[in-house]
Amino acid sequence: MTEEDKELGQRPDLILNGVGSAAGGAYDKVLIDGVGKVEGSLNARLFKANGQIRVKGGLFTEGMEVNGIMSLGGPLRINTMKLDGILHIDGSVIGENCVLNGLMTAKGDCELEEFRGVGGFTIEGLLSAGHVDIRLEGAGQVHEIGVESLKVRQGDQSLWNRLLGGIIPKLKPMLTARVIEGDDLDLEYTNADVVRGNDVIIGEGCSVGLVEYRTGLTVHPGARIGKEVKTGD
Repeated sequence: MTEEDKELGQRPDLILNGVGSAAGGAYDKVLIDGVGKVEGSLNARLFKANGQIRVKGGLFTEGMEVNGIMSLGGPLRINTMKLDGILHIDGSVIGENCVLNGLMTAKGDCELEEFRGVGGFTIEGLLSAGHVDIRLEGAGQVHEIGVESLKVRQGDQSLWNRLLGGIIPKLKPMLTARVIEGDDLDLEYTNADVVRGNDVIIGEGCSVGLVEYRTGLTVHPGARIGKEVKTGD
């Protein structure tokens, strides 16, 4: 056991059941089940929450699991995160692995090694990731994307969801970004000013102003490209 492990083991747990509130601080485990409010930032080895949660500060944790609706008033630092529900982050996100099943909003940049799942997201800054694999069931909106690999697909669309998507833009399953850069880009239902990559697939439902590729480019007959440029030999 390392000195850091000993220190973490000496931390108390924070447990809220039903309706409750607590101060921020350093904990070993934070377990919230119900409606919980935390009046500050949290530093915890494990954070698990079910219900409706509000943390007024940032959250720094190794493992995070949320099932419900959560708002965070500061940055998020994680090793792993699994989200079933809705998460609003009033700051940036830095972590290793995020599995999304729902909607996530971040006011700042989002830096992850792996980002995958089903749902929608809004990242007002840069999405920087090793690998992204997203099946959109809502809008995906990012200012810029820089990745090793990116795969975008549209989720199963019922008639009801298609009708709602036509009325409410945030529910339309479409990725929108100003610039997308990466090694391997496999896109469907994406709007972008510039797509720049090594191997690039512009699939069904895409509209791109400029595509720059080094090795290969495949374009779906229904996709729209303003201009394509091969930059490699």
